[in-house]
Amino acid sequence: MSDDLKQKTVTGVSWSFVEQILTRGVNFIIGIILARLLSPTDYGLVGMLGIFIAISQLFIDGGLAGALVRTKNPSQEDFSTVYLINLIMSVVFYAILFAVAPAVASFYEQPLLKNLLRVTSLLLIIGAISSVQGVLLTIRVDFKSKTIISLITAIFSGALGIICAYRGMGAWALVAQSLASALAGTVATLAFVRWFPRLVFSKESFKRLFSYSSKMLVATLISIIYDNAYPLVIGKRFTAADVGQYSQAGKFPGVANGTIAGALSRVSFPVLSQIQDDDERLLRVYEKYIQLACFIIFPVLMGLCGCARPIVSFLLTDKWLDCVPLMQIICFGLLTNAITIINLNLLYVKGRSDLVLRLEIIKKSFAFGILFLTMFFDITVMCIGQAVYGIIALYFNTYYTKRILGYSFAQQVKTAAPYLLVSLIVLAEAYLVSSLIDNNLVSLIVALTVCPPTYWLISKAANLYAYRETKELVTARFPTIGHWL
Repeated sequence: MSDDLKQKTVTGVSWSFVEQILTRGVNFIIGIILARLLSPTDYGLVGMLGIFIAISQLFIDGGLAGALVRTKNPSQEDFSTVYLINLIMSVVFYAILFAVAPAVASFYEQPLLKNLLRVTSLLLIIGAISSVQGVLLTIRVDFKSKTIISLITAIFSGALGIICAYRGMGAWALVAQSLASALAGTVATLAFVRWFPRLVFSKESFKRLFSYSSKMLVATLISIIYDNAYPLVIGKRFTAADVGQYSQAGKFPGVANGTIAGALSRVSFPVLSQIQDDDERLLRVYEKYIQLACFIIFPVLMGLCGCARPIVSFLLTDKWLDCVPLMQIICFGLLTNAITIINLNLLYVKGRSDLVLRLEIIKKSFAFGILFLTMFFDITVMCIGQAVYGIIALYFNTYYTKRILGYSFAQQVKTAAPYLLVSLIVLAEAYLVSSLIDNNLVSLIVALTVCPPTYWLISKAANLYAYRETKELVTARFPTIGHWL
């Protein structure tokens, strides 16, 4: 990496990590409090609505935000056109969801869902008001401002959610939290980004941006339907409480994976876009992103897997213990997620959203086939199917990576293998500690005390690339600490 690009990456990743850690840390604490106050059924009811909100949000943006990020020197007309489309579509989709709410409640045989969906859908309009301003922060790689915005949003919405849950509002507490998050995020973003749209709609801008984003739109739609198909199927075949257990099972590994993979993905896309025409340099940077992702994500997921039972029992209480085996399977399933995202980012950077669409159609054909086969069993088998699909998805994603940069599935597995092997040692150590020590709190303290140093020392002994890069960055910023590493 050149010094300028490296500095931009380090700064962006640093602030993105800070944002992710602080925001998700606050949300993590709030989530624990809410999980202790609310029931699995409360979470399950709101989880059933996820697919409707997610699909609506996708169509509101239409993939145009990603097209703006990739566009070199986007014009004022580009931004204003996207803003107007987002705002108009948000109103249209709110009206659609308002109308279909009774049918959704009838499908799940849960009358409360009608009003829950109608109120929750308001966040579509609220979010659209600041959508383009958020894109501007990403283009500028200004994750410092995004950090402050996200922290304000998390604290405000979380506090309101806890108050509502404490007052016995059940599922409505989660709805109130979602709306407060959208409102606080919009107000804070508008305060930080001094940009206002013009009343301009450019057909040329729309055609140019949509030619790229249309394929991204369809590909993302397929992915969203799949991601939300599990709560939908579980909610229909089993109970709302089962949806709640499934949703909760994904939260701990989701926070870990989302914090790290999300930070790297958000930074890597604009950074890689700047060197999209230099394949040799792109490959070097791309490979380093993969190693950095594996170095951080793998041990965290394996540590969570090993300590799943004391974590759930201590933090959420025993009413959530049914989610422990599901959480452990999900931890394994997410191992390939960050690498898959980086592979897709490369295709987007290269402007090959057509390949992304083709991949999604192929991958999700397998995914829905696995879902169909496993839905006749229990939720554990369904989660195992998800984990298997993660490996299949990575294999297909690397097909085009090999064609574009000559970086094959086997090479990427070889790159990630050392980090996985060391992380499996962390898993064994964490599982041993949680099995031998009955007290949940003591078990977690001991695991946190012994597992990270073990991973670091083995990585140092193996002289892993990501270890050397991490040490170099820490030493540059904190010389005293770096000396001891």
